[in-house]
Amino acid sequence: MIQINNGLQPADFATRLQQFWDLSAQKINLIDTQYDAAKGSPVFTVQGQYTTRGWTEWTQGFQFGSSILQFDATGDSHFLEAGRQKTLTVMAPHISHIGVHDHGFNNVSTYGNLLRLMREGRIEFNEWEKNFYELALKISGAVQASRWTTMKTGGFIHSFNGPHSLFVDTIRSCRAVVLSHSLGHVFQGEGDVVINLLDRALQHMKATAEYSVFYGEGRDTYDLWGRTAHESVFNTKDGNFRCPNSQQGYTGFTTWTRGLAWAMCGFAEQLEYLDTFDKADLEPFGGWDVIEPYLLKAARATCDFYIEHTPVNGIPYWDTGAPGLARMGDYLSREADPYNDYEPVDSSAAAIGAQGLLRLGKYLSEKGDVENGVRYWQAGLTVLDSLFSEPYLSTDPNHQGLILHSIYHRPNGWDYVPEGSKIPYGESSMWGDYHAREVALYLQRMLNNEKYYTFYGALS
Repeated sequence: MIQINNGLQPADFATRLQQFWDLSAQKINLIDTQYDAAKGSPVFTVQGQYTTRGWTEWTQGFQFGSSILQFDATGDSHFLEAGRQKTLTVMAPHISHIGVHDHGFNNVSTYGNLLRLMREGRIEFNEWEKNFYELALKISGAVQASRWTTMKTGGFIHSFNGPHSLFVDTIRSCRAVVLSHSLGHVFQGEGDVVINLLDRALQHMKATAEYSVFYGEGRDTYDLWGRTAHESVFNTKDGNFRCPNSQQGYTGFTTWTRGLAWAMCGFAEQLEYLDTFDKADLEPFGGWDVIEPYLLKAARATCDFYIEHTPVNGIPYWDTGAPGLARMGDYLSREADPYNDYEPVDSSAAAIGAQGLLRLGKYLSEKGDVENGVRYWQAGLTVLDSLFSEPYLSTDPNHQGLILHSIYHRPNGWDYVPEGSKIPYGESSMWGDYHAREVALYLQRMLNNEKYYTFYGALS
């Protein structure tokens, strides 16, 4: 269980954030000068050098989005121009990619961040450039929403596995769908039927809350408050839920911690977004009094599970049911050990999950639930206290990764295992590095009393 440090304050991170951004700049420049782009998108490191692994090109937006976040945090225009130029020349295929559920990862990280910076006055306003970013986001959200499966209780955006498959990760791609809606896009289907994008996003959120998250209510023998399943499988003929499953975790009955972290972050940021609505606009979808409870229940359950099933320093192992954990004794009562002989940790889950903890904490505190709000907020700071320090912060000038001890796909054996070790360790991932930058920017803006960082900052 995380040993929450209630004494931490954002100001305690001021010096480390400066170090973080200095290291981040070094890593981005290393990749720009050393990585062979002809091989495809950089995905994860092998012996400190970024390499690729074919599945889909789901990490490219993180690569260029990292440059944009670097500019946001430091004001260094070199990184802005690099991120803007790569977005223009490389990212267009991602806008119309009908085969993936990753539009939030690729397109909100690039087009969305650039539009946000323009809206915030951080980059010079240009009408046509604004229109370009908006059009990209409008189409991306509609394409994402077109991957639709109807089920007995609604519907969901299906994963690249096929129409039967609901992935917990896709909660973060709801950002693309709701941005398209809020930018006024009209999504049409056969016979010019208008498909409401907000409705699709809300249905997907509800399906994820109902089927990807467990609440200790007896759904199966392993039902615990906040446990998540990476994949939920449906019968596409009758629309019924069939079973939990996992692609990157150990089983459908254990919790892959990166999937858990996607849920923590995704539900919390959607609570923030939807709370900005005129509540009358939500009445056609059941109303805020119906929507908020299921989003908040899922956000709190997943954050509670993370706190309860993560070692004291806030860095989780890759799956809470990984078989080797049984050989590690009372591993939750001591700091995670990335160099152990049995199971790897996953620092990328910590980078993603910390943002969810902080956002949920702020949301609850502002709603008057200060006791629980402070608990989640301080848990998030506790995770960052570990993540922004060695052995997780990469200080080696020759290592291209920023956050060490990230895991990609343990069941497939894709991660690099050093000679003499029994498990992978010491490597980085593009999503882990991006999300570490994102949560660092979030914290820095809070520390400096700057505009609150949200994905929907792209709207106004």
